[in-house]
Amino acid sequence: MPNIIPNIDLLENYNAISELCHKYPEPIFITKNGAGDLALMSVETYELLAGKIELYSLLGEGLDQVKQGKVKPIKGAINSIREKINQ
Repeated sequence: MPNIIPNIDLLENYNAISELCHKYPEPIFITKNGAGDLALMSVETYELLAGKIELYSLLGEGLDQVKQGKVKPIKGAINSIREKINQ
């Protein structure tokens, strides 16, 4: 369940909100005049989220390469790596 907090609480209760951000790995939504304004999260949660986005992007690139036939059998790939290491 998302936490939704008015922006005035951000100013008045920073330490408590910071503790919430570190306790739960999900954003806290800050409202302004009753409408969504910001999503607040800990640096750790942000880095985890950014890492997932990067991983999904790389997986997507890999799947695209498979669809385009740009793949090698594992033995061929390992042999290519060994040849480059031994050079």
